[in-house]
Amino acid sequence: MIDKFLKDEQDPKAVEKVYTRLVDLLTTGEEILYIATQKKPLVNILPDSIALTNKRILFFTPANLGLSIKFVDFVWKDIVDVFTKEEIIGAIFSAKTTNGAEMGVDYLPKVQARKLYQYAQERKEAEREARRLRELEEKRAESGSVTIDHPHNVAFQPVTPAAPKEQEPIVTPPSAPAHIEAQPDVLTEKLKKLRTLFDNGLISQEEYNQKKLELLSDL
Repeated sequence: MIDKFLKDEQDPKAVEKVYTRLVDLLTTGEEILYIATQKKPLVNILPDSIALTNKRILFFTPANLGLSIKFVDFVWKDIVDVFTKEEIIGAIFSAKTTNGAEMGVDYLPKVQARKLYQYAQERKEAEREARRLRELEEKRAESGSVTIDHPHNVAFQPVTPAAPKEQEPIVTPPSAPAHIEAQPDVLTEKLKKLRTLFDNGLISQEEYNQKKLELLSDL
């Protein structure tokens, strides 16, 4: 069953663990498109993995010394963009969501990062087309006119004008404050601070992913 996900230098053991967990998470009509696995230099005992389905993208991280595996998933409609960056050793693949969250995996074989990017772009394009069709249908429904069958059978009654009412005094509501300062979202602020640490080289990609998993798991 996993042979079709082992054509691009994937780690068979990592793919098997992810696949076993993933089949229990699939919803009706959901299909696995691709599985990519991290290939760290020298030691690659507990690699991270990424799985793409026709409905979402999932990031898997081993936990408890490999005895369990954590995952974070995002549906395609919440994905703003995907990125890939090839380096001397491997490549990085990451995805950014509508709420500003960003998740990525480094040390991916370049061929796998390219396949992830290709599949992700295809799914994003399909999601954009589906959203365009939904919006078009909504506009058609809103602009639909009401037709009266057999108008010659409708009896029209004269309308008697109502007696004028005594005009009520107009009360002007108190003006709202010119500006209400928005309260910052706590999770977003934490994610921004975490990203700053990573961008400044104070934490590694693995530490960055692990901390982000901990923050997102509290949702």
